[in-house]
Amino acid sequence: MLRPVLGVAATGVAGYVLWKLLEAVLLPLLGTAVGFVLFLLKIIFVVLLVLAAIWIFKRLTQPAEAK
Repeated sequence: MLRPVLGVAATGVAGYVLWKLLEAVLLPLLGTAVGFVLFLLKIIFVVLLVLAAIWIFKRLTQPAEAK
């Protein structure tokens, strides 16, 4: 009578153990990936800021008749 219940319990315990193992392995990888993406966004932001500064400088230093 307890045989089906023991199978469900064993499956639950095995699932819990696998979940904890994957959590220990994948969470650092996920954190590293998020950090890498944020680093790339920061680099892109700085490059766009420099390009915007160059564009504004060129517009402000043009002669009046060239506008």
